[in-house]
Amino acid sequence: MFRSIALFILCVAMLHPESLGAQGARAAKPRARELGIPFEGTPGPLNAITDVSGVEVGFTTLTSGEGKRVVGQGPVRTGVTAILPRGKASSQGVFAAFYAGNGNGDMTGTHWIEEDGVLETPILITNTLSVGVVRDAVVEWMVKRNREGPFWYPVVAETSDGRLNDMKGQHVKKEHALQALDSARSGAVREGNVGGGTGMNCNGFKGGTGTSSRRLPPELNGYTLGVLVQCNYGSRSGVRIAGIPVGREITGHDPCVAQALDPPVRTGNGQPAPVCPQQVNMSTHVPEDPEQGSIIVVVATDAPMTPDQLKRIARRVGLGMGRMGSIHGNGSGDIFIAFSTANAGVDDGNSTPPDRPPAASVQRLRGARMDAFFTMTVEATEDAITHAMSAAETMTGADYWRSYAIPHDQLRAILKKYGRLKEP
Repeated sequence: MFRSIALFILCVAMLHPESLGAQGARAAKPRARELGIPFEGTPGPLNAITDVSGVEVGFTTLTSGEGKRVVGQGPVRTGVTAILPRGKASSQGVFAAFYAGNGNGDMTGTHWIEEDGVLETPILITNTLSVGVVRDAVVEWMVKRNREGPFWYPVVAETSDGRLNDMKGQHVKKEHALQALDSARSGAVREGNVGGGTGMNCNGFKGGTGTSSRRLPPELNGYTLGVLVQCNYGSRSGVRIAGIPVGREITGHDPCVAQALDPPVRTGNGQPAPVCPQQVNMSTHVPEDPEQGSIIVVVATDAPMTPDQLKRIARRVGLGMGRMGSIHGNGSGDIFIAFSTANAGVDDGNSTPPDRPPAASVQRLRGARMDAFFTMTVEATEDAITHAMSAAETMTGADYWRSYAIPHDQLRAILKKYGRLKEP
């Protein structure tokens, strides 16, 4: 009997590890700062978006099957990430804004944010072909919680995990989105192969979910700004860490297939994919695929900002990506959303109760103080993307495609060679 119960728990953990409380535990792999990468700025205590008080994050991770892709059956390497600006306990809206560095992607609900400047729903991130079911699940979740308002425009964003995941099989179901929402909590945030980031690739390596934060000193009000990314963009030849083009020097970890198929799996350049046992011993790189990835970036702050100021913050995300070599490529959906948890109860958009007075007082950061937040946005974005890469684990998915995690030993050696390694 006990053996059966243990097997049941193990199966649940493989499909939904966060349901067993893993959300609060940090992955065993060291984070980027612990590797000696010299990031700038002062992070909050968790170096995560949840350093912004009230923000909660939840995940559902789906991993099952292996071998040849069979649409509708798998293999499955995907999931859902949920960010709740004020947590599950609050139905109040937040001032918000969004910006697209390149628009080859999707984020629902942004027309109303652009028009009214208020975010009334959680933010969820998943894969490209599961946006619809996740959006509908958010509506159901809000109805069950008796949230104010006659209707809502849920914000659901995506990146494509179509190489490692049977994305066309649409394995993300309503219950998975509901689980991500219900599991959301404050505290440490898991990174790498988790939630919507499970099957994603980043800058030619295994990518996924990453987070970071920056905090001002007490004499500057001690405001916090946090970032969470779902990283699935970029090229290995272009990526820079601590200013060094590390991807050009790391060898033996190019994408490959663990087992050859007939007919062969082909790369985006039309060539047969290299087989991993051959690839890992190569001292030169295989030709890169054209970039067709994306990145979603969520920025949170407790500083009192109005929507126009949050738009300015969202625009600075691209500068953080630029530090890492991004050009906002044509095939990439680089979409960013920023919100402020200040000014609670001032404006809830369509969800504003009818008995509220017609006007409210708003606190607004002085424009001359914005530079510090621009800096924090750039620093935290760079940090969070690197965390997504450094925390990720090598993954083999559909059609035996294998995406390698960035090798920490080679990364440290390269940074040391160029005098950029900060010894712990």
